Amino acid sequence: MSSFDLNYIKRRREELKLTTDDMAKKLGLSNHSVYWKYENGDYKFKAEMLPRLASALQCDISHFYA
Repeated sequence: MSSFDLNYIKRRREELKLTTDDMAKKLGLSNHSVYWKYENGDYKFKAEMLPRLASALQCDISHFYA
């Protein structure tokens, strides 16, 4: 069974030189600390967020699963 790969998300964001604030704006979140909680596993990414997340990280949704 695949697991959601938060390490990939963080690594890809850093490769693209995007800040947590950049990601919060791209996902329509209130601020960078809310996004940080998603990226660090305090909150779970919802299915409806994945297309926007993939677009922001310039990858396919399948890359989020290890």
